[in-house]
Amino acid sequence: MVLALAPSLGANAAAPQTESPCGGPAPAGATLLPSADLYCMRLTARPGLDGMTGHLELRPPASPFGVAVDAAGHHRYDGVLTLGGLPDPASLGGFRHYVAWLATPVFDTIVNLGVVANGAQGVGEIALDKFMILVTAEVAPDGAEWEGRLLLRASSPSSRMSPPDMQEFLVGSLGEHGHGAAMREGWPTPPMMPELVMLPALMNLPAPGVTPFLPDSGAGPARLPMARPREVVRLEDGDWVALEAGLVRRRVGGREHVMYAFNGQHPGPLLHVREQAAVTVNFVNSLPWPTTVHWHGLRLDNASDGVPGVTQEPVQPGASFRYEVFFEDPGVYWYHPHHREDVLKDLGLYGNMLVEPARAGYYGPADREEALMIDDVLMAGDELMPFGTERATHALMGRFGNVFLVNGEPDYQMDAVAGEVIRLYLTNASNTRTFNLSFADGARMKLVGTDVGAFEREEWIESVAMGPAERYVVHVRFDEPGEAVLVNRVQGIDHLGGRFFPETDTLATIRVAAAPDSFAETSGARSTADARSTARARSRAAARSTADARSTAGARSALRPSTSASAFDTLRVNARAAREIALYRDRFDDPVDRELTFTLETAGLPFVVERLMRFDSAYFHPVEWSGTMPAMNWNSTSEEVRWVVRDPATGRENMDIDWTFRVGDVVKIRLHNERRSFHAMQHPFHVHGQRFLVLARNGVPSRNLAWKDTVLLPTGTTTDILLEVTNPGRWMAHCHISEHMEAGMRMVFTALP
Repeated sequence: MVLALAPSLGANAAAPQTESPCGGPAPAGATLLPSADLYCMRLTARPGLDGMTGHLELRPPASPFGVAVDAAGHHRYDGVLTLGGLPDPASLGGFRHYVAWLATPVFDTIVNLGVVANGAQGVGEIALDKFMILVTAEVAPDGAEWEGRLLLRASSPSSRMSPPDMQEFLVGSLGEHGHGAAMREGWPTPPMMPELVMLPALMNLPAPGVTPFLPDSGAGPARLPMARPREVVRLEDGDWVALEAGLVRRRVGGREHVMYAFNGQHPGPLLHVREQAAVTVNFVNSLPWPTTVHWHGLRLDNASDGVPGVTQEPVQPGASFRYEVFFEDPGVYWYHPHHREDVLKDLGLYGNMLVEPARAGYYGPADREEALMIDDVLMAGDELMPFGTERATHALMGRFGNVFLVNGEPDYQMDAVAGEVIRLYLTNASNTRTFNLSFADGARMKLVGTDVGAFEREEWIESVAMGPAERYVVHVRFDEPGEAVLVNRVQGIDHLGGRFFPETDTLATIRVAAAPDSFAETSGARSTADARSTARARSRAAARSTADARSTAGARSALRPSTSASAFDTLRVNARAAREIALYRDRFDDPVDRELTFTLETAGLPFVVERLMRFDSAYFHPVEWSGTMPAMNWNSTSEEVRWVVRDPATGRENMDIDWTFRVGDVVKIRLHNERRSFHAMQHPFHVHGQRFLVLARNGVPSRNLAWKDTVLLPTGTTTDILLEVTNPGRWMAHCHISEHMEAGMRMVFTALP
């Protein structure tokens, strides 16, 4: 067992670490361990020092997110260095200490990690993209650079990523089809990121073997209604609301396009309800596609879950369906299609649901609330990039967009006042992209909640790492007048150059006004992209929303002095959340009950893709943050790519998995995202109809828990969750990268009453 050097875990911690990617023992009944290839660095001794050994474990630091990164997108690790066979340093030439060092490959950064010895020791946080670990014998322990004898060294797994060698270049210079062929087949050229290139053969791949699809009104967009900003529909227990999926026109990328929307709004109406409310939704499908509506994250009646072939048949064009929607838990949820989600959701079919807690003060004080749905769309110049008609394209990595949307707007703006505390409900509605959100001006953020309610305690964060379908609730205080910019900052990969490069995309601008001296009421601090509503859907009449230009909460005027600024500095414990989770704490040490492996199979991909991906597989980043191989990704469909979730105990895969539980069961499940596959990447895993706790990542316990319905699984990692089975029915679980789900990565389990 690797020595755990972290501070005492305390009452809020999960089980202690019991296994390591560097070879520690697995707990009873569990077989799937983190990838040693990505999270264990074996140190090599200099010639003549063969008795010396060492390894550096790259542990995920305690984080409320599925992956730990800093605000710039650099992955963060807690380094645990284990050494053996070191003699008295004086025997090596008069030295007194052994010292560990962290350095970049070109030595432009060198960090003294301190004195080390035989055994295991923490060496602090590592947040470099490529790095080396070195151990030297030194006379003095505190030098800025080493001066003594180099004994052991290792390079980070990311250092295996390098520019192509001659063999790769020769393969990559070949190609039989060009972009002109793609254009003749009705496909535009897939856009490449600015200043990046790929090898010629990958830039000149043929079009995917499907018919390109874009929505058409029959007479172009001009005769369609322009999509409206979303409205807020406030519903009481027993109300009903009409929801229609139809065609609209939208201006994105310099011209108007035919797209889809719920009730003519993008995003769809925000349904604001109270905890424990039940409402009826009369859904009408006015699209040319069959579809359903899935109420993501809700523990509702199984018949209304909206999964084709599992809970209902698809709603055909022109038909309708009645959903009975129950809001059991406070939190932020969303609704979207569950049939050809890669097309329908990406074209605009999604909306939020805010479930107001029964008890006031659940999330702590805030002056007002805003719900932000974060998305991206893929444009080829001024045109939307078509979708596959018969099946999904972009099946390898998912459809990364290149135009960012917040609440449907590419240039989202919002007003605030200096000192104001705003509660932001953040939803990742994208097909594929994992975001790393922060404020460029450094506005302070406090994390208070996630998918299905609050964290046990609030904590300060510098960014929000959010996979597709995940939601997070943060409090933000804007201290100074001016502009606060919400950005997505990550470290992309240039595969041709074998290097990391920074990416920064602006998502929204918050215009912060100076705080007034008086309490004068105004109608400011409204989102310019949201039409607000307080309409009540009463007396079984259709819920007609009327915009009243107020914030989602409608709690206060922007220019009224903040009543929450001082409370913002205090990190609260959420007593309700802590009590609910405490009921299960004695189950955290239980053996693993079930396991799932996430992997990939391919057949029929172009020869050059097969060959070059074999070279590229020397290293896979824990999270693929952006689409830097667009032509290869676009070329792949769910015919050539099969994403697999496998039960290793039975060998069954995807929809052949047959798990059965009973209501009242508490099931510990180990999720292992296999690194050694054709193209390993992260998977946001979503469980329908239930909720779970994320206990540990790579054996490192979570220190601040909250109920989730979606968890991000970085490449090569092992994540333990505790599933609370409370809701009877036949439920789906799947990867929430839309193209991965369309390419097979989904399963069903049964919860018996």
